[in-house]
Amino acid sequence: MKAYQSEVQVEMRDAQPIRLIWQGQAYPVQAVLDRWRYGGRWWLGERPRTCYLVQAGSLTAELHHEDGQGGRWWLARLQD
Repeated sequence: MKAYQSEVQVEMRDAQPIRLIWQGQAYPVQAVLDRWRYGGRWWLGERPRTCYLVQAGSLTAELHHEDGQGGRWWLARLQD
C-alpha cells in the first residue's frame, strides 16, 4: 500500500461510507472490507478515529475519520 495522508470527502449512509471523492473524482464504495478503531497517539494530541478499508471503483483505499464534531476524513493509503 502507498501512503497518501490527503484529505478527502466521504458520504455516509447507515454508518457506512458509500462514496469517496478524491482529487475531484467520485468513487462509489462497493464494499467495506474491514473496519477498526484506532485510539490515536494521545501524547501527540491525535484524536481517536474510525478506520475503513474499502473497495471504491478501481481503488482499494484505507480511509480514516477523526471522532467528534468536525472530524476530518483522509485517505491514509491506497493499495498498489
